[in-house]
Amino acid sequence: MNTNASRRTFLKATAFAVAATASGVAAEPPRRRNLKLGLDNFSVRAMGWKAPALIDYAASLKTDSLFISDLDAFENFDDKYLGDLKSRAAEKGLQVHVGTWSVCPTSKSFRDKWGTAEEHLALGIRVAKALGSPVLRVVLGNGEDRKTPGSIEARIADTVKVLKSQKSKAVDAGVKIAMENHAGDMQAWEVVSLIEQAGKDFVGANMDSGNAVWTMEDPLASLEVLGPYVVTTSLRDSAIWESTNGATVQWTAMGEGIIDWQTYFDRFEKLCPGVPVHIETISGFNREIPYLKPDFWNVWPKAKATDLAKFVALARKGKPRDAYKAPEGKDRKLAEQEYQKGEIERSLRFCKEKLGLGPA
Repeated sequence: MNTNASRRTFLKATAFAVAATASGVAAEPPRRRNLKLGLDNFSVRAMGWKAPALIDYAASLKTDSLFISDLDAFENFDDKYLGDLKSRAAEKGLQVHVGTWSVCPTSKSFRDKWGTAEEHLALGIRVAKALGSPVLRVVLGNGEDRKTPGSIEARIADTVKVLKSQKSKAVDAGVKIAMENHAGDMQAWEVVSLIEQAGKDFVGANMDSGNAVWTMEDPLASLEVLGPYVVTTSLRDSAIWESTNGATVQWTAMGEGIIDWQTYFDRFEKLCPGVPVHIETISGFNREIPYLKPDFWNVWPKAKATDLAKFVALARKGKPRDAYKAPEGKDRKLAEQEYQKGEIERSLRFCKEKLGLGPA
């Protein structure tokens, strides 16, 4: 018997057990969940990478999936270029999901860079089909749209009209439109209303757990409402705490906020089978949700007290956090790039090692 080897094995096992006990982490690996894991390219926006570099980066992190959530990541829309990207991703074992931004022509977020809202949506569908993406993520707008004439109901109606105009293209392409709850524009039930009005046969949801807290929703409660409609995701953790005018939110790396992800993914597995988990870290800044101000509720006339109660319960568990600041004397762009890469890479490790997501 090689006693030295046996001793090393014993010491290594003992050290692992001690470290696991000291950190409060179970020594046994987590149950593997049958869920694909990937990243949303917005997580590393400071890098300025185009699609080829994003594919290589996702592959280097050993993910199953890559969500390219904006058309600016593509150098052109030629069939050959898109076909080459599809092959590049397939060679690296990556599925690709595609997204773009506002297709609501009356939203404060809408830009005519890609033409009219209808032309923009048609382009996105064509790109998604060429890349083999089963979905095209779109958004309505942002929280400011709730203050526009007719409020969010009018913006939902305008968006539904655009979606319906391109239904045949989406169906023929085999691409499902994924409407996101985005930047405080809609609560989960409002996204469901939009989907049902447009047609759930060709419109589903892109569920964003971070954006849910901007609309005073517990991400788990949002999941219960949106889950049956979800076709893709952009998920992140959040720190939430009570503050002067209500509550303050800071998005964080996965596992560093207040969300109970074990419970979340227990439900996710049942409600969203086959849907990939894309992590979209947008960390480091604070946003107050001033629900204690009376005029705040002018644009939330149908918000439910039960949803607010769950959100407040989360906030009461949290503690204030400082916003991120670049280190003194360091190039700001470089610091931001390093910070963003650190947030997404740490998040993916947490998802693999603690939640059992993605490849073993």
